[in-house]
This record gives sequence, C-alpha cells and structure tokens, in this order.
Amino acid sequence: MPPPRPRNVKPAGQIRQSQVVTTFGPGAMMDLPDYAVILGGLDHWTGYEGRPIAEERLAAKVGALLNRDSVRFYAPPPDPDDPTAAITGITAWLFPEWFVAQVERREGGVRARPLVYRSDLEKGMTYRLDREKPVKVVPIRFVQACARGHVSDIDWKLFVHGKDDPCSRPLWIEERGTSGDLTDVFIRCECGKTKALHAASLKNVPLGFCNGRRPWLGPNATERCGGAAGPVHPNRLLIRAASNAYFAQTLSVISIPEADAKVRTAVDEVWDLFLQYSESLEDIGRERRKQRVSAALEGLSNDEVWQEVQRRKGGLAPTTVGIREAEIKTLLSSPDTVGTDQPDGLFYARTIPTPTGEPALTGKLSRVVKVHRLREVIAQIGFTRFEAAVPDVNGELALDVERAELSQNQDWLPAIENRGEGVFIGLKAEAVKAWLARDAVKRRSAQLLDGFLAWQKINEATSAKFPGPTFIMLHSLSHMLITAVALDCGYAASSIRERIYASDAGYGILLYTATADAEGTLGGLVEAADRIDRYLRQAVEISELCSNDPVCAQHRPDNRQEDRFLHGAACHGCLLLAESSCERRNDFLDRALVVPTVDDAGAAFFEEA
Repeated sequence: MPPPRPRNVKPAGQIRQSQVVTTFGPGAMMDLPDYAVILGGLDHWTGYEGRPIAEERLAAKVGALLNRDSVRFYAPPPDPDDPTAAITGITAWLFPEWFVAQVERREGGVRARPLVYRSDLEKGMTYRLDREKPVKVVPIRFVQACARGHVSDIDWKLFVHGKDDPCSRPLWIEERGTSGDLTDVFIRCECGKTKALHAASLKNVPLGFCNGRRPWLGPNATERCGGAAGPVHPNRLLIRAASNAYFAQTLSVISIPEADAKVRTAVDEVWDLFLQYSESLEDIGRERRKQRVSAALEGLSNDEVWQEVQRRKGGLAPTTVGIREAEIKTLLSSPDTVGTDQPDGLFYARTIPTPTGEPALTGKLSRVVKVHRLREVIAQIGFTRFEAAVPDVNGELALDVERAELSQNQDWLPAIENRGEGVFIGLKAEAVKAWLARDAVKRRSAQLLDGFLAWQKINEATSAKFPGPTFIMLHSLSHMLITAVALDCGYAASSIRERIYASDAGYGILLYTATADAEGTLGGLVEAADRIDRYLRQAVEISELCSNDPVCAQHRPDNRQEDRFLHGAACHGCLLLAESSCERRNDFLDRALVVPTVDDAGAAFFEEA
C-alpha cells in the first residue's frame, strides 16, 4: 500500500489560543465534530504575522537551547470576526486514514464492523457495505508512533497477514467483550486470518520499525527515524486520545524588570540612528555629545552603554542568569516596590511586613510579596510522545530527550502571553539549611531518592534528575497552600498555578493566576498575602492527617508493589491537585517533609508548629 497522503480539512472547529501552545499544538491529534485530524506545523499557519510577542529573556534562552542566533515568537492566529476577511488559522490534516464503518454483524456475542481505508469511502465520508445504503464511518482509535514523535497509520493488512501474504480481502474489527480492552479486540480478514490487537502492544516489535512519517508537516515530510546514522526506533501502539499521545514541550518566564533593563531600554531609543555604528568606547563618548543621545542615556555611564552595544553586536543573550534565578532575585530584591505601577506595566510587586500571628510558621519566612501585576510568556519549542519532558527545578529545559519539530523551515515559535496576579513567600535560607542538616531529613531524602532510582530503572529513556528534598518540601508546601488559599480567595484551585524556587539564589513559592485577557486579575489572590499566616496554619492542619491515613503516611517510595515511586506521603486525598496547577505533573510530593504525620519520621520543616 502506498504511503497515505494527508488531506487538508476545511475549517471545522475552534480551540482556545492558549490550548494551541500547551495542549493541541502542531502534531497533536484531536477530534473535531466531523473529522479526526492532526494539527499542522508552523509552515501551514496563516494570519499569525500581526501578533508578535516580545520577551527578550525567553528568546535568549530558547535561542541558546536550539542553537539559533535569534528566535521570534508569534501568538496563534485568531479567527476573524469579519466574514469577508482573508481566512486565517491552522491547517489540520485528516488523520488517521483508516475508519470503522458504523454497520455491524453480531454472531455468538461478537460485534464485528468493517475496517476500511480512506480510498474505499464514498463522497461525504460514507461507506457502502455490499448493496446496502451508505453508512457513516468513525476514525479508528489506534495508530502507531515512535519515541521521536513520528506517527502513522498501522498497516492493518500487514498486521494480520505478515509480510509474505498478499491477501487484500476486506478487514473487520471484532469486539468480543464489553470492556474495550485490547485483549477483547481482534482484527479479522475475510480470508479467515485473525489477530488480537493485544499483540501490537508486545515488546517483540509487532508493528515493525518507524517509517519516519510526520503528517503534521504535510504530505512530503517523511524523514529517516534516527537521522542519517542513528538507530531507528520501533513502532509502538498508541491510542489517539490517550494522555501519552502528546506532550507539548514548553518554556515559560515571568516578565520582570532586570538589572540591565534600564540600559537596554535607553539604548533601544537611539540604537538604529546612532549607537549601532559605534566601534569603541570613545565612539560612545562622541555620540553622547548629540542632544538626542545625551537625553536618552542620561544617568548611564559610557561603560554601561558600551557593554550593551557589544552584547547586541555579538548576538549575546541579554542575561546569562537562569530563568528562575533571575525571577527570585527580582522578587527578593527590594523591601518596598519592584516594577512600575503604570496601566501598561508588565510587573508590579510590593513587599509587605511579614505577618506575626503564627511565630512558629511565619518565623521561617524571609519575605511576603504582593504581586499586583505580572505577565507570563509561554513558548512551545517542540513536543514528545509517550514520555513528557519538563523543565528542571531551575526552570531550564533540557533538550536531550527525543523532540519532534514544529516546522520544517520556520524561524519562529508559537507563544502566548498571560496577565495575572500572585503572592510570593520566601523562606529564610538559614532555616532551610538547618532543616537539611537534620538526620531525619537525610533519611527521608534517601528514601525518596531510592524511589526515584526505582522509577528511573523502569523509565530508562528519561532524562529526569532527582530534584532533592528542598524542592520536594517547597513543592508539597505549595500544594498545601493552593488548597488553603482556594477556599477563600475567589479562585478555584485548578486556576491557581505555582512556580517553585529552590536554588542558592533563594527559596520560595510564587502562587499566581493568569489568563490571556487584558487584565487577568480579580485581586483576591494578591490580598491573600495579608493573611498568609492564617493560610499557613490552615495548610498545616489540613495536611497533618489525610483521609487515606495511615496508608498514605506509611507509603514508601521504593515499594514496587504500589508503583508510586515519585511520591512519599502524598495521594489524591491530600496533596495531588489538578495538573493545570502543578508544574511537575503531580510528581515529587511528600507532606512528611513539611508537617508531622501519623507515621512521623521527624523530617517536617514545620515540626514545631
């Protein structure tokens, strides 16, 4: 059978712009009202040019990761309100191209329906069995994919007959039970051969090796899986709607005023007409004699301006500081105000006095910050299948995992910007270090590390690293606070998100909510900062006892019978939240590192509370 040619689908559905970047980006499979499609790559987007997104710090990080001199960001194209306007949007290719006809034959408790290829369909996507009237078809829910993101239809005739049988008689899909489990699904040919679909999930390469097809990039985008000399991956059975079918690989930053922001802004004003021609420090001095240049660079030294000119000419990143490191330094930088309280300001935060109502709890806080206004920019760099790739504890994205490309020839990436508010709490570094030095904490950390190593053996292809007890403690505390704050601030817990800071630059938690509209804030989360002592008390009291205790508290991460290697004392009854809130997909959680539990190991950060 010749390779299928993806067919373009007419406009037939809409999704939110933010979903394009985080959930349904290029290469994602989804069901529209009348079709099943795979979303097209960036080469097949139209109407995005008028929606650029500027974020220099993110562009520098992404450029370094992808080894590009420059990276531009654009928002996904909107659907125009004007019916006479040019069509804009994202191309969607028909995928898969095998269908199940909605006519059945029942015999002996077996439900059989025709399995047909697209070329066997009539106009209107219907199928005619024998001389009966045409019936509708639905796309088959099974495809094949590899760890590099390639995806294609299963060659069902080859699956049933093997390589040496040229039979081309019609195929049927049979369901011999009501569970929908793979063991109850069979593919049968009218020649009499039958094969259980469960065989496609075995480890003996029943689906063959990857053919390198990338239907989201168009009909001629096939490549060799593994590159010129790398090993070709085996095909794996994939259910289109499964949670492991698509993982967007994203990187996000909070737009913050950095130390060199003033210099960059000043140079921007006179760069094109004056400073781009400067070749030395002396040239800067001569240019400053001009009235316009002197006014723009007022308050800056020639050395500061010359360093910025050199950076721009050398194509260097505006900052070499890590993403999370730069953010927490800003949040911890001023006792009063950070940013600007202007209507168009991107970031505005105020440090408030640390509440004293709960000394055992708030005595370990170094700072409480009201973030009245923030802007978050999220860019998609690629995507993976089967295994998600998430940023490390410092927000840096490792690209040593298998990553599928979003385009063939484009030099830009899709991004969205969200506006919102938040509250930041910082922990005293001396309190964290004293906690880490305790023997009970070291023992608990060793147990969590054993669980991670057990998980790593099962997931050999992963590049994840153990984040350490400090991150796990802060992550668990963050989930506790989200639950406590959501009861009172006016936002649902699923709409509150977290950013964890656990490095030598500082320790803290940013809880924030952000949406794509102009404001994205109601003020309720900001005001929670005034009552942070009360929320800390609620978080501690709620988390000391779980409805699943003592089973939850006594769980050991390295217990191979439970298969919860990345959890300590954590379950759906206490710490796990909606995945829209958690930056680590609900992994690396343990309330025993935060509060005493019924199986008290003495490792609680708030042991005396």
